[in-house]
Amino acid sequence: QVQLVESGGGLVQAGGSLRLSCAASGRTFSTYAMGWFRQAPGKERDFIATISWGGRNTNYADSVKGRFTISRDNAKNTVYLQMNSLKPEDTAVYYCAASPGRFIATMKDQYDYWGQGTQVTVSS
Repeated sequence: QVQLVESGGGLVQAGGSLRLSCAASGRTFSTYAMGWFRQAPGKERDFIATISWGGRNTNYADSVKGRFTISRDNAKNTVYLQMNSLKPEDTAVYYCAASPGRFIATMKDQYDYWGQGTQVTVSS
């Protein structure tokens, strides 16, 4: 079993910043591709960012590219999402996910483990 726990969500004004964290169970974490997704009420869960095993390769959804940065600290078993220049349309529940054995992953069905989610609300 792999468990993921997100934290760092909250209420922020448009233009502000938040940093989300995802703490993972330790076993084989260094060989997991990691990702962040988000889901607004009544909508599909959308990919926003992924990072490779060693942290040298990343990929972002067009909607967040240039504003969000994904990073990881394998020694701490933690993945981060730095969110800058937040917009009301960024409001959603944000989930981290793990893809064991994959170098990098950009699709929902490539991920086997999911966190409980953390709410991000951006006010106008």
